Amino acid sequence: MNETPHTLSSARTLWELIARRAGLTPDRPVLLQGDRVLTFGGLRTRSERVAAGLYGMGVRPGTVVAWQLPTRIETVLLSCALARLGAVQSPVIPFYRDREAGFALRASKAEFFAVPGVWRGHDHTEMARRLGAEGIFEAYDSLPDGDPSVLPPPPAEGTSVRWIYWTSGTTSDPKGVLHTDRSLLAGGSCLAHALRLTPDDVGSMAFPYAHIAGPDYTVMLLVHGVPAVLFEHFALPDALAEYRRHGVTVAGGSTAFYSLFLAEQRRHPGRKVIPSLRLLAGGGAPKPPELYHAVVREMGVQLTHGYGMTEVPMITMGDPQDTPENLATTEGRPPEGMEIRIVDGEIRLRGEAVCQGYLDPAQTAAAFDAEGFLRTGDLGRVTDSGHLVLTGRLKDVIIRKGENISAKEIEDLLAAHPAVADAAVIGLPDAERGELVCAVVEQPPAAAGLTLPEVTSFLRARGLAVHKLPERLEVVEALPRNDTLRKVLKHRLRERFGGRPARDR
Repeated sequence: MNETPHTLSSARTLWELIARRAGLTPDRPVLLQGDRVLTFGGLRTRSERVAAGLYGMGVRPGTVVAWQLPTRIETVLLSCALARLGAVQSPVIPFYRDREAGFALRASKAEFFAVPGVWRGHDHTEMARRLGAEGIFEAYDSLPDGDPSVLPPPPAEGTSVRWIYWTSGTTSDPKGVLHTDRSLLAGGSCLAHALRLTPDDVGSMAFPYAHIAGPDYTVMLLVHGVPAVLFEHFALPDALAEYRRHGVTVAGGSTAFYSLFLAEQRRHPGRKVIPSLRLLAGGGAPKPPELYHAVVREMGVQLTHGYGMTEVPMITMGDPQDTPENLATTEGRPPEGMEIRIVDGEIRLRGEAVCQGYLDPAQTAAAFDAEGFLRTGDLGRVTDSGHLVLTGRLKDVIIRKGENISAKEIEDLLAAHPAVADAAVIGLPDAERGELVCAVVEQPPAAAGLTLPEVTSFLRARGLAVHKLPERLEVVEALPRNDTLRKVLKHRLRERFGGRPARDR
């Protein structure tokens, strides 16, 4: 069979895709980290040995194995080994602590728990013991090892639930999201086909591998046969040396990552900070149109942004060959097989990449409508060309004197202000108006202080309706963000400013 990216993405299971890619290009690199290089052939061979070691420990098809590990070659090997066994794996973000990690262990009924030992000052092994975890083992520099001849056959179908991913749980307990190999393969294949990679490309993973983006990106590497540089800890400018060393051509992760790269480029005008870079790509948070134009103009690279969530790892993705207008103002188009329906402004989804639901059956029943469409809680519209435009969140609509106001609309406009590095717009309780509009702004270094009249004047000049203008301005040193794709945590801003009287600006 003449394998192509299209035929490879038709694999039934993740392990089948790994094996087929290893048979095609066994000597090509897939993972780069520091001085270490793992090839596609090595990924298959070493994963089978790790699978045999796990089998010797008692891991069987269907066994639930939780792992809380940083972005390392060993983490990918462990995950692939579990896929070879047909175990059910529950990745836990390495920054989670007792509350979130303990909930994930209890809810998933994990029989084994892989941890990195002491990592970045936190003793994960001690935490695991404190939480009463079963089958604790460390998987950082070394992994279980065994003879692959003892292994049972690999899983033959990809429609059983073998993955439990966790939502962020910022205001309540995390939700356990149920995925199959096929749903993850469908999401990763969408990303692979949309980005139009070539054999000369080198990608990068600067986000936690335990995030849903981990298998998404891995599938893309397997489909195209290209490598990626792994970053156990991402920080600029320190990480730039690795991007340059390995000739990374595709970087990104989310909107916050684009902003970080752009800020670093602005410190070195006239010289590309990553000479080999040609494309920034990612998703996970809304992208202001002005950020797209600034990246293209100042970094000299293309930017494609997509829309995904833990429940559906890839919904739409921008195409590098699309028009600047569509790349700046939309989230791209869905792949074949992804159905998007807009109901009362809410985006609803049905397709192979959609999860099977949640660990809690009541949450599953509430999340899907009568026709099997997932309610996303996101607001948007589909253009005549089939592109998806996000307009906000159902819970991120500010209702002022009975009028609905989109926080995203104001945030996109504020992103163009030279004294604004990032902005979050929130609604705060107000006895007279129901809610008032509050703009919380993070400024770039050395920027002149902002006042509320300056902000409202700027927004008026850009045509924002008077009833949408912020009535309050708060300037913060840094917006609170999560540790995965660095999304702004608006609930913390509401908690911080909700009970504080407005100040005269």
